[in-house]
Amino acid sequence: MTLQLNVLNETIESLANAFPPRRTPVPQPQERQVINGFFTDTSLCIGCKACEVACKQWNQLPSDGLNFTGYSYDNTAHLGAATWRHVAFKEQIGDEQGRWLMMSDVCKHCESAPCEHSCPTGAIIYNEFGDVYVQNDICNGCGYCVSACPFGVLGRAEAPGTDGRAHKCTLCYDRQTVDMTPACAKACPTASIQFGPVEELREKAHKRVEELHGRGHDSAYLYGAESVGDYGPLNSFFLLEDHPNEYNLPANPPQPFKGQGKRYAATMLAGLALTALSALAFATSRRR
Repeated sequence: MTLQLNVLNETIESLANAFPPRRTPVPQPQERQVINGFFTDTSLCIGCKACEVACKQWNQLPSDGLNFTGYSYDNTAHLGAATWRHVAFKEQIGDEQGRWLMMSDVCKHCESAPCEHSCPTGAIIYNEFGDVYVQNDICNGCGYCVSACPFGVLGRAEAPGTDGRAHKCTLCYDRQTVDMTPACAKACPTASIQFGPVEELREKAHKRVEELHGRGHDSAYLYGAESVGDYGPLNSFFLLEDHPNEYNLPANPPQPFKGQGKRYAATMLAGLALTALSALAFATSRRR
């Protein structure tokens, strides 16, 4: 009987670990001036990586090195703590001719960001421009936001000499506060990256798709300008010419907190059922 009580007590004590930690409230911007974002037109991207370089220079981020990853002409591989813009190269070789798909990837600045929802310290907030912003002095480096993001945007600085905290695109918050264009959009030579109020950008994006369709590029479409997966419109969205997976984007990005209550309830019931079965099995074996 003592063993059964110990098992039951351990189960009850561990229930707290089944839930996310209680979030610490922090001051939020009282009023959003305007919701700004990015429209990235991949049909105009030439893969020059000027946006990557500009982002690193302005934000004083370390280099990714000069070694190719093996994924075409790419030395960066993916977004992370030290890479807030990443130009992806995709070579498609057909029977008659090949083509290149290129895209400058960045944080999507979701309206309902799972990284913000998962942060236990309140380090991730929405600033006055509607951008998802990480306050690094409050971040404790737990990495919950890294796991929660379905777009693989965030990374934790784990290299020697780094702070071990989460980092990502700030949408050049410091530049926005003085009415300057973010460094990546400013440096883009083809206007593939456009910055401004998201409502205006969506209008431009729809007109651009119509223009491409009129030229015979029927494969062009918008990703994230409208709802995608479990998310509403993204504040950083893209014009694509192939399936999202070809650009390392999820076709139906899941919201990890959707239906969370039901999953927790099912887990608790399963735990209690297993505890009861274990106790019954132990009692039966004792009688034998």
